[in-house]
Amino acid sequence: MRATEGDQLVQHGRIVGQHDKVGEITQVLGENGTPPYRVRFTDGHEAVMSPGPDCVVKHPVDDH
Repeated sequence: MRATEGDQLVQHGRIVGQHDKVGEITQVLGENGTPPYRVRFTDGHEAVMSPGPDCVVKHPVDDH
């Protein structure tokens, strides 16, 4: 898993009915884009995460 600042981290719900958590990667703490990442979620919560298999990184799409 590789990310850059500004990418989204999506943590999928682990049980039926649980919504995905979406956050913005504000800092990459590992080397060459690898975890851990500092993430700010849409609810304002911030965490340092080493994402597991229930997470995906979404890169922003360039409109040009």
